[in-house]
Amino acid sequence: MQLKDLDFQFPESLVATERAARSRVMWVADNKPSEISLEQLIEQFQPGDVLVINDTKVLKRRVFSEAGLEILFLKPASELEWEVLCPSSRWKQNTKQTLPGGIELELIARGKPQTVRSSKPLAEEFFQKYGELPLPPYIQKARNERHNTDLDSNQYQTAWAEQPGSLAAPTASLHFNTDHLRQLDERGVEIVRLTLHVGLGTFLPIVTENLNEHVMHAEQVEIPAGTWQAVQNARSAGNCVWALGTTVTRSLESAARGILPIDPRSPGGYFGETSLFIRPGFEFRSVDRLLTNFHQPQSTLLALVGAFAGLQNVKDAYHWAIERKFRLFSYGDLTAWAPKNIK
Repeated sequence: MQLKDLDFQFPESLVATERAARSRVMWVADNKPSEISLEQLIEQFQPGDVLVINDTKVLKRRVFSEAGLEILFLKPASELEWEVLCPSSRWKQNTKQTLPGGIELELIARGKPQTVRSSKPLAEEFFQKYGELPLPPYIQKARNERHNTDLDSNQYQTAWAEQPGSLAAPTASLHFNTDHLRQLDERGVEIVRLTLHVGLGTFLPIVTENLNEHVMHAEQVEIPAGTWQAVQNARSAGNCVWALGTTVTRSLESAARGILPIDPRSPGGYFGETSLFIRPGFEFRSVDRLLTNFHQPQSTLLALVGAFAGLQNVKDAYHWAIERKFRLFSYGDLTAWAPKNIK
């Protein structure tokens, strides 16, 4: 499959720049899109179904230098060295960038990611004081504003964000709150959690023309034993496993393929890294229903949804939604995919 196969056209005016007070839902059952309410979506869940959510929390890791260079701190490589993403073409050789607080950074290795050396150790207190949440660049572009707004600190975190470690939000979860989980619980739906810390594997663009040549960056995953057992029990009983987001999907499918190591701290659970790239032709072994946002052209996320529901079906549904002015991408509306009947 070629990268161009993941293309579609959309008007920039549909790129959502903040969360809506009420999400619209595109429900796609048997490849036919329709619009339903969030309440109607909850009614699609049946007693005995399982909903798996991601409880990761987004870190404040985007820092602007005094010269206005935007630097996303990914992870420490040593006490003074960090892997980062930044527009290194704007960083002249043998020069330093000064961060807030007088800290100086030296670029010591180019590439994706880059490596920088700091004049002082960067503790969490530094990022809490000077860092911003790493909103996607297309939101910054649509707003014509590079910095966070006051609303982003709440809008770009899920209602159950508990485990710090992500560099982007699992945005499908932004449509739901704890009251929705309560309603699902009252319907007899079992709600379980896992953690995938979103990193380069999720948000870096595909740069190879042939999808088979794309290499995903690894992301950390933890699946508790109880979560995995609930998934297995539901499938054995003929009930649906609903994945709230592509991160949940990648986590569960990685476990189903033995990619993740067994967690020695929790027998029956998994803990490790996955670089699984799900694209058309993939056979799903754990997930029956997928709830997710609209995704950008030429992205690994669109490839995953195309694998789940059929790429042409997804593109046709996207065209249907764009004609009806659904809001797109991270702060946009919800899509729900039910490509087959379970019972």
